[in-house]
Amino acid sequence: MLDLIIPIFSIDGTFLIYVLILAFVFDILLGEPPAAVHPVVWIGRFVQFFKERAPVNNRKLYGVILAVLTMIFSSLIAVMILLVLTSVIIPEAVRLLIGAYFLKSTFAIQSLLNPAKSIASDILNERYAQAREKLPIFVSRDPSTLSEEQVSSAVIESVSENYVDGIITPLFYYMLLGPLGLVAAYVYKGVNTLDSMIGYKDEEHIELGYFSAKMDDVLNWVPARLSILFIAGSAAIIWLLFPAKKGTMDVRSSLRLASTQSKRTPSPNSGYPMAAASGAIKVRLEKPNNYVLGEQYALPKPEDINRVSQLIFIASILSFAAFAAAINFAWIWY
Repeated sequence: MLDLIIPIFSIDGTFLIYVLILAFVFDILLGEPPAAVHPVVWIGRFVQFFKERAPVNNRKLYGVILAVLTMIFSSLIAVMILLVLTSVIIPEAVRLLIGAYFLKSTFAIQSLLNPAKSIASDILNERYAQAREKLPIFVSRDPSTLSEEQVSSAVIESVSENYVDGIITPLFYYMLLGPLGLVAAYVYKGVNTLDSMIGYKDEEHIELGYFSAKMDDVLNWVPARLSILFIAGSAAIIWLLFPAKKGTMDVRSSLRLASTQSKRTPSPNSGYPMAAASGAIKVRLEKPNNYVLGEQYALPKPEDINRVSQLIFIASILSFAAFAAAINFAWIWY
C-alpha cells in the first residue's frame, strides 16, 4: 500500500501550478462537466443514498457518521486521481489535463456568474417572470414577494457569498496541502456538498445536518476572511484600469464595511464577502427581517448585478494568481 501512496509526494509545485492554471482555463472555456462524469454529483448521490436511510432517532450521531463517510468517500476520489497523476506510463500532458479536470470540478466561476448576468438581463428587458423563476438558483426566498431591487440584492448577496465556498475555499485547501492538495479540496467539497443538502435548521435537518454545518463553517472561516482582500483588490484594479468606472468602485468602503458590518449576518462567514462587495460597488444589501449591509447606500439595480459579476470575476483571477504564487513559494523545495 505504501508503494502506491509514496509516489504521490513526488508531485512538485510546478505540476500543481500548471494543474491550477489549466483548471481555470477549463472553467472559462467549458464550464461544468456533464452530471454523469461530475465528481461533485457523485458525492451528492452518495450523500442522498445515506440521507434517505437516516434513522428517526439518534439523528445527530448519524449526521456525524455521514459526515465522516462523506469525507472518506470524497478523499478516495482524489487519492485515486493522484495515483493516476503519478503513473509513469501516462504522458505528462495527459496527467495535467486529468488533474485539471478533477480540480476544476471542485470550483465554479462561470456557473456562478452566468446565471446572475442572465437574471440581470431579464430584469433590464422587463422579463420579470423569468427573472423570478431563476432566483431559486441563488436563494430560497419567495421571489413573488420581492421587488426588482430586492431580487438584485439577493443575487448580489449570493454571488459574493458563493465566491467563498464555490471558488476560494477549495483552491485554498488545494494550495495549503501541496501534493495532497487535491485530497484537501475534495474533503472540503464533500463537507460543503453535505451541508448544502442537509445543513438546514428545519425540523427534518436540524439534528442530521448539525455537524456538517459546523464543519462547513470551520473550513470556510479563513477563506471567508481572505475574500475581503481579493474583493477589495479587485475593486482597486477596476478603479485603476477602467477610468470610466472610477466612481463606481470604492476600495476604502469595501474594507470599512467588511471590518464593521461583516458580523451582521447569521452565518459566521457569509458577512465578510457580502459586506466587502456591498462597500466595493456601493449598494445596500438587505434580506428582509434578517440583516442590512451598507444601509447608507441605495438598494441595487439590475446593472449592479453585472458590476458585482465583474468584481467577483477579477477577484477570482486574483485568488488564482495568489494561490499559484503561494504554491510556488511554499513548495519550491519539494
